Amino acid sequence: MNELPPLKFDTQGLIPVITQDADTGEVLMFAYATREAVEKTLDTEQAHYWSRSRNELWHKGATSGNTQEVVEVRFDCDEDVVLYRVKPNGPACHTGEQSCFYRTIGEQGQLSMGDVMGLLERVVGDRLEKLPEGSYVTKLHERGIGYVAQKVVEEAGESIVAALEKKDDELLGEAADLLFHLTVLLKERGLSLMQVAKVLGQRHQERTVNSQ
Repeated sequence: MNELPPLKFDTQGLIPVITQDADTGEVLMFAYATREAVEKTLDTEQAHYWSRSRNELWHKGATSGNTQEVVEVRFDCDEDVVLYRVKPNGPACHTGEQSCFYRTIGEQGQLSMGDVMGLLERVVGDRLEKLPEGSYVTKLHERGIGYVAQKVVEEAGESIVAALEKKDDELLGEAADLLFHLTVLLKERGLSLMQVAKVLGQRHQERTVNSQ
């Protein structure tokens, strides 16, 4: 049994839980948990919440199959909010959307870089798992990782040429192609963009420490 820190549950014995995709950083859902739910989450490494509508402990995905493997549980500075970092096995939202936060207010909504890269990684991962006929990802996979690597080099070269020739629209398109093929290359090796982000984050921290 994992010992909990001094979390602040409300008068109903509940604490808010934010659930985040551990690989992409995308916020998937918001719910509540009791002390028992948090303890079960830590012990089983499966996301557990408290269903206020059913007034019972809720193992996410027990019925739908859309479970959430918990890789880390964090809590905020005030000790009154918990963060589950998970690897989702299917969509988090009951509507079938990957995230419950798929709508925006007004017309100012715009996908963030994290949203776009998360979507790209999910689509590429799904294509590599199912290998649908006619898919470009399927064709890349069938030609082998050497060919995928060659495409990364090719797109990098075309990005450089577009930059040197000051063709910004072409540079944006070539950069998008480069990120796409790099994502395929990483997924072929069982790696993720989040792992790349972690390396960048570690380098930044090291430079910050060394500059002090």
